[in-house]
Amino acid sequence: MRRRHAAALLALVSGGFLCFSWFSTMRHSREEILLFQHQLKALNEHLYRAEERYVQRTQDLKLLLSKVRTINNRSVQRTDENAKWQHLPVAERRGTVLSSMTGLDVLHIPSLYHYLPHLQGRHEGLAPAVEVSTRRAKVSLVLGIPTVKRTDQTYLVDTLNSLIHELSHEEREDCIIMVSIGETNISFVNTMVENLQNRFGLEMASGLLEIISPPEMYYPDFSKLRETFGDAWEKVRWRTKQNLDYCFLMLHAQAKGTYYVQLEDDIVALPNFLSLMKNFAEHQPSEDWMVLEFSQLGFIGKLFKSSDLNIIVEFVLMFYKDKPIDWLLDHILWVKVCNPEKDSKHCERQKGNLRIRFKPSLFQHVGKYSSLSGKVHKLTDQDIGNPALQSVNMNPPAEVSTSLKVYKQYGLAKAYLAEDFFWALTPKANDYIMFTFLQPESLKRLQGNKRYYFRSGNAEHPGDKLSNTTVEVLLALENNIGKEALNNGKNRNSKVKQTEDGYRRIGNLFF
Repeated sequence: MRRRHAAALLALVSGGFLCFSWFSTMRHSREEILLFQHQLKALNEHLYRAEERYVQRTQDLKLLLSKVRTINNRSVQRTDENAKWQHLPVAERRGTVLSSMTGLDVLHIPSLYHYLPHLQGRHEGLAPAVEVSTRRAKVSLVLGIPTVKRTDQTYLVDTLNSLIHELSHEEREDCIIMVSIGETNISFVNTMVENLQNRFGLEMASGLLEIISPPEMYYPDFSKLRETFGDAWEKVRWRTKQNLDYCFLMLHAQAKGTYYVQLEDDIVALPNFLSLMKNFAEHQPSEDWMVLEFSQLGFIGKLFKSSDLNIIVEFVLMFYKDKPIDWLLDHILWVKVCNPEKDSKHCERQKGNLRIRFKPSLFQHVGKYSSLSGKVHKLTDQDIGNPALQSVNMNPPAEVSTSLKVYKQYGLAKAYLAEDFFWALTPKANDYIMFTFLQPESLKRLQGNKRYYFRSGNAEHPGDKLSNTTVEVLLALENNIGKEALNNGKNRNSKVKQTEDGYRRIGNLFF
C-alpha cells in the first residue's frame, strides 16, 4: 500500500516537474520571440533610414556630377571664350565671373549686352568676322581708323600712306594702325583686304597694320530707329552705325597699347605726329585728363588712355541711337566734372581739365565726299599750323633761359613749345641760350637719327641768324644715360672738348 502511494507521489512529483519545465520553456521561448521581433523591427527601421540616406546621397551625387559636367563643358569652351573675353567690358567680365562662381543666373550686372540685347547669349557677335593680325601688343599708341564703302571716292590708301610715311623706324615698332571695315558683305571685305595686302604687305607682315571687320550679327535692326533732331532716317541710321563702328574698334584696340588715337579714313598727318602725341601725353602735369585733342574737327585726332575705353564704350552704347559720338563724349565730361548748380562758364573750365587741346593741329581733313551717301563737305582744320615750325617740337619738358635781350613778345619759351619763334637783339660774347631738362634725356633719341636740331633765320629776316655759336652739354654722370653718352662720345670722337665749368662741346653753329 505504501509502495503504491510512494509510486503515485513520485509520478505526481515527476509530472509536476515536467509541467513546470514545459511552461518554463514556453515562457523562455516567448521572451526570445519578443526580443527577436523587437530586434527585427529595429533592423527594418535601420534599413529604411539607410535607404533614405542612399536616395539622398544618390541625388547629391547626380547634382555633383551635373556640376562637374558643366565645369568640363566650360573648360572645353574656354579656349574660344578667352579670345572674346579680352574684348568684354569690365562689367561683363565681372558678371561672368560671379555667375560662374555661384551657378546662378539671377544676378544681372549691367553690361554692353543690355544696350545690345540682340547679342544676348551670342558672344561671337563681338568677334571679328575677318581679322588680319600678327597679335602685336604692348605698344605706346594704337591708331584706330574706321572705314566703309564709299560710292564717290575712297581716301583710305592715301590716309595710310600719309601716316606710314611720317613714321620713323623706331615709331613703326611702337604703334599699331588698326583699320576696321564696317561692312557686312564678306565678299567686299575680302576684296578690300586683298587690295590692302597688295599695297601694304610689309606693314601687315610686321604687325604695324591690322585689319578687322565686325560680323553681320553685331549690328541691330536699324529699321526701328526713331528720327531725332529733325534728321532724316538715313542720316540717323548712318550716325547710329558709325557709333557702333567706333565702339567695335575701341573694344578690339584697348588691350594692345597704352594710348588709343581715333582717326578717320580721309585725313593726312603732319611730320612727327606720333612722337608729338606721345610726348604730349606722357608729360601732362596731371593724370586727371580724359582726352587729348590733336584736331579741332569732329572725332579726328582724339587720344584716350586705353584704360578709359571701357567707360567710353559703355557710355556711347547707352545712347548710340540718340546722338553722334563727339556729342556723347562732351556729355561724359559734363557728367564727370560739371556742377548743375554752377553756370556754363564754370562747367567749361572744369571740362578743360579733362579735355586738353594741343596746338597746332596734327591732322588735316581732306575728304570732300562724306561716307554718308550724297553728302559733300569741305571741312578743313584752320588750326593746322606751320609744318616747318611744328616738326621741331620734339622737345621734352625743360626750363628755358637766355641772357639775350628778347624783342617784343617773341620769347624763348614759346619757340621751345613750337607756338611761335624766338627773336632777340644782337648777341654779345658769352651770351647763352640754356635748356635745362627736367629729366636726363638722350639727345639722339629726341630727333630720331639726329642728335640735336636748331633752325635760325627766315625769309623775311635772313640776317637774323645764330653765328659763331657752340653747342655744349652737361652730362648727367650719375645717370646711366650720361655715362653711356660719355663713353660713346669718347669712342667716336676723341676731340670732344670739356670747358672749365664741366660742359662738353659737341658742335658749332655757323648759319
